[in-house]
Amino acid sequence: MATNNYLQGTIVKALAGYYYVQPADPQAETVQCRARGIFKKRGVSPLVGDRVGYTLTDNGEGAVEEIAPRSSELIRPPVANIELAVLVFSVTEPELSFILLDKFLVHIEHAGLETAICLSKSDLAQTEGSAGDSAREALRRVRSVYEPMGYEVFETSSRHTEGCDQLRDKLSGRLSVFAGQSGVGKSSLLNALVPGLTLETNAISDRLGRGKHTTRHVELIDLGGRSFVADTPGFSQLDFAELGIEDLGYCFREMRELAPSCKFRGCTHVHEPACAVLQALAEGSVDAGRHANYVLFMEEMREKKRRY
Repeated sequence: MATNNYLQGTIVKALAGYYYVQPADPQAETVQCRARGIFKKRGVSPLVGDRVGYTLTDNGEGAVEEIAPRSSELIRPPVANIELAVLVFSVTEPELSFILLDKFLVHIEHAGLETAICLSKSDLAQTEGSAGDSAREALRRVRSVYEPMGYEVFETSSRHTEGCDQLRDKLSGRLSVFAGQSGVGKSSLLNALVPGLTLETNAISDRLGRGKHTTRHVELIDLGGRSFVADTPGFSQLDFAELGIEDLGYCFREMRELAPSCKFRGCTHVHEPACAVLQALAEGSVDAGRHANYVLFMEEMREKKRRY
């Protein structure tokens, strides 16, 4: 980035047309900035996570003058330069949605980011009754299906701060994003990771079985030691707008590995003869639930294409 003697910093929050820039000196206060009109003309919007050059204005605010090239860019949530995606799912309350977990994994694989799966509320696996049974089954399935594919799995309990040290080590020195279903305890987990942080949390609504959205905008939370986490609004839905149908199989790791052994190039792994994925599915080495979700996502994408 050509500095032109601009001050250097990172956008840590974007809200109501303002960009809050953390100067290179971590002890310095954030600077409230507007973006120069030149970005709008170029069709570029500054994003949380952008490394920027900025100037100070007479009113004590600042102006974003330039944006450094991005190493990664997510559309939803809108955040740049993320190195690690942490998908936070509770083992129960709300029940772990494997459809949503696979959908998130597709998006993260498409973005080319490293991924970790964080199972929150893991202490509930020690309890009796249906909640405990549900939690134990979710833990067993994630460990048996996703770990062999290379996804690192962390079990955490914000209530007992269990697993938080291991997760903090994983986040150390990089820019990460926390994403996942509403009500899974992302804010509670961040509060447990950062002593003194008091993000608003909401209890699960018994009637709806899901939490209210407590996070309204993307914001980087400083974990110290040049480690930042983007806390993002909880999602109950993701679409595949930026993904082509031919990309879908590539975003399932096990299918990406097997695809070169399929008889036909461009195999959809649904009905073709001599398909390595379908053969592995029949042998039990490809998980039936994952393949069912893959077929579901493909139908969803085709339905969208038909509609437009």
